Amino acid sequence: MSVVDHTAPAYRWRGFAFALPIALLTIVPLLAVVGMALTPQPEIWQHLWNHVLPRVLANTLLLMLIVSIVVLAVGVPLAWLTAMCDFPGRKFFAWALVLPLAIPAYVLAFVQMGLFEYAGPVQSFLRDIFGSSRWFPDIRGSLWGLVMVLVMAFYPYVYLMARSAFLTQGHRSMEAAQALGYSPVAAFFKVGLPLARPWIGAGLALVLMEVLADFGAIAVFNFDTFTTALYKSWFDLHNIGAAAQLAAMLVLVVTLLLAAEQRSRSAQRFHVSNPQQYRVVLKGGSRWLAFALCLLIFSAAFAVPMVQMVAWSLSVWQEDLNSDYWGYAWNTLSLALMTAAIATVLALMLSWIRRRYTDGLTSWTVRLAVLGYAMPGVVLAVGVFVPIAWLDAWLMALLEPWGVQSLGIIKGSLAGMLLALAARFLAVAYNATDAAMQRITRSQEEACASLGLGPWQTLRRLHLPLLRTGLLSAFLMVVVDVMKEMPITLMMRQFGWDTLAVRVFQLTSESMWDQAALPALAIVLVGLLPVILLVLQTEKTPSSGG
Repeated sequence: MSVVDHTAPAYRWRGFAFALPIALLTIVPLLAVVGMALTPQPEIWQHLWNHVLPRVLANTLLLMLIVSIVVLAVGVPLAWLTAMCDFPGRKFFAWALVLPLAIPAYVLAFVQMGLFEYAGPVQSFLRDIFGSSRWFPDIRGSLWGLVMVLVMAFYPYVYLMARSAFLTQGHRSMEAAQALGYSPVAAFFKVGLPLARPWIGAGLALVLMEVLADFGAIAVFNFDTFTTALYKSWFDLHNIGAAAQLAAMLVLVVTLLLAAEQRSRSAQRFHVSNPQQYRVVLKGGSRWLAFALCLLIFSAAFAVPMVQMVAWSLSVWQEDLNSDYWGYAWNTLSLALMTAAIATVLALMLSWIRRRYTDGLTSWTVRLAVLGYAMPGVVLAVGVFVPIAWLDAWLMALLEPWGVQSLGIIKGSLAGMLLALAARFLAVAYNATDAAMQRITRSQEEACASLGLGPWQTLRRLHLPLLRTGLLSAFLMVVVDVMKEMPITLMMRQFGWDTLAVRVFQLTSESMWDQAALPALAIVLVGLLPVILLVLQTEKTPSSGG
């Protein structure tokens, strides 16, 4: 299968025509949200401006600012210590500090709430020791508690990107810094940090998009941001118009963030050919200080929450592990498997189209198709619901003369959830599939063409066998992401059709931490699978020096 000459008139629009139907899965929801924003209802905007936007905008920006500062203060030093220094436990912490990625932020939120609230074990212990815990700050509704949770949940993005940069910077730059008289600490600020800035910026952009998209953790702490305000507009006020207006503003913020991240990365490009070859051996108190810092973060972000969830689960599993629980598990698994199958097939088609048609129009269409992962789930839920509601109204009007009466045909159905979830996680499947596709050489495709095989025969006999591992990885990654996903399922599910994530939300809304631990633990254990694969892949990064 050779690359199509996209300058030929016969093929100029063919790749675009093939990719567009898939891209519409993302384009239509975004256009629906933007369309409602461009045709605002004055009374809705007046209500939002007077009662919602000032508070929501201030809270969102404040949360992003504080989380950014703390994430950088946590993730970058940890990356430097595990990549460039040698101290007790470094090999363990190098991969263990990635494990918090397996715990969704909403799970970490209710665990921390249960640990630090007045009746929790921390304050109970303090009362036993000091006789009172009045001086301990209240975690309920507190900004500091929410920041702590989001930092512990999302710092691995910065940690991974920064550590990759430090590992590939090479020893010559550090030797040059030390030859100029810089201490290891000064070398970090003068050489290491500037060279790693593009990677750190990319990791921070991922953290900010996660903060913007988060709903579950923010809802646990009852802190109003765009996502919670959007949810309340839809479900509490039953005002889809207000929800769409808020969703449009959230799309604008995400778009600006993506543009800033791309500009930052394109403006700062560094190339270092030699990988890092040595590590600074920490001595005296500094080596134990590094060990204590890594242990503190690992314990707060992963070890303690896991132990607490296991303890809670052991206390309730005999009562809660009933038919209802298995029903939630089945709903979760079936939804994840269906979404993963749809996303993987669409990702294969997109990757094959982009491989065959190399024109710019096709390339941009594919980029639009995988844009959904950058958009918060609440935005896609609103964006999918609006056209579905319009289509439902049209179908019911069409069927009314035939005596068919229904509150909704597609609205509130499994199909709506699948559309939104597929749009959200198509990028996850596409990245894994396209990475495998790039390993197939052009010479292999040309050999198939010389044997008289057409494009579809080449796809079936060459690409599919070689892509088997990549497609399996894409499928499993989507399964795990859907099992952890909350906002789309919560907002678009059928009445009474609950998943494990929705069940966690329902129980934590009633402060039933121990009952929420069992479904949360199941989600986390499944979420560990891709994190373990990521750790194994990271450990293969060329590096030496112990």
